[in-house]
Amino acid sequence: MSNGTTVRLEIRSAPIHAELTKIVQSVRGLQLAEGKAAADLLIHEIGNDPMQDFELVQKLVLSGAAREVFLTSARSEPEILLHALRSGAKEFFVQPLKADEVRATLERYSAQGAASRRNGQVIYLIGSKGGVGTTTVAVNLAAGLRAISEENAVAVIDMNLLFGEVPLFLDVDPAFNWGEVAKNITRLDATYLMSVLTRHSSGIYVLPSPSQLDRLHAATPDTVERLIRVMREEFDYIIVDGGQSIDDISLKIMELSNTILVLSILSLPCLINVRRLLETFKRLGFPREEQVRVVVNRFQKHAGITLKEAVEGIGRPIAWTIPNDFAATMSGINQGKLLQAVAPRAEVTKNLQDLAQSLTDKGAAAGRG
Repeated sequence: MSNGTTVRLEIRSAPIHAELTKIVQSVRGLQLAEGKAAADLLIHEIGNDPMQDFELVQKLVLSGAAREVFLTSARSEPEILLHALRSGAKEFFVQPLKADEVRATLERYSAQGAASRRNGQVIYLIGSKGGVGTTTVAVNLAAGLRAISEENAVAVIDMNLLFGEVPLFLDVDPAFNWGEVAKNITRLDATYLMSVLTRHSSGIYVLPSPSQLDRLHAATPDTVERLIRVMREEFDYIIVDGGQSIDDISLKIMELSNTILVLSILSLPCLINVRRLLETFKRLGFPREEQVRVVVNRFQKHAGITLKEAVEGIGRPIAWTIPNDFAATMSGINQGKLLQAVAPRAEVTKNLQDLAQSLTDKGAAAGRG
């Protein structure tokens, strides 16, 4: 992963391309992106069909392929400048270029980006079956990441489309959900994002799923990708409660995720589903094997199926086990409170805090099996 701010040039004129390349390479903190890779900044030259270029720019901004777009052209009529602004472009360089002005603009952009943009980790939780505790783990894992350091900015997205319960588990009443964000995706920036999130008393932020099924149609893989990209700039950790669904939207989020936690319990139907999920990931080519961690929830040493048998059944190690504590977890669910609040000294609370620690950059990679 790049440490600098990436800039992609889509310039038709060879002399202009060479001049911009030289300017970008002279600005500290900027580096040229290779080929057609997604970039932080796209500098695009308007050609003979300006309207087609403006439409392309809108699509790039919407999809998140470029966080920001600057335009350049030899034409500077008011109509061109107006359409450039409406397309989502933030700067317009008139040709012939004034190198000092272009460099100053890029230096400001680089400085602002270094100061304000994070590069958050996306942690996606998917249940092997309904009722395995995905939401309980999601909200308490988020709280654990926040507890590691008050500087950690942590958000939870509820992508359980039909039965999202994150607000119930945290006793919050959000005014907005990601369905509404998807419908207003062209407005999405850091300011709009933070205005629609709900802050829990623990310091974590919540973006729930739509409560009405007719609002689900607004979400597409492109809009969700744009949402995730903006959230990564504002948060250190984004926990996604994915429920049990596998569809185009969930696959897109998993493609963008750093870590996938596959939750199961030691039951035959769940373990069969885990194996099917792992086989699906392998067939798709993502997420990569090293990104996926199998987590056994409600673990009891004397269960009907042993960990050894589970490992043999799914064909890979168990990365983590969470002890069974029905009383503490149900108390938290029924009160809409985190385990930190209802059972701060319980083994399950400590275990989830350790899981959070293992997922940080400084945490242990192995987990517990």
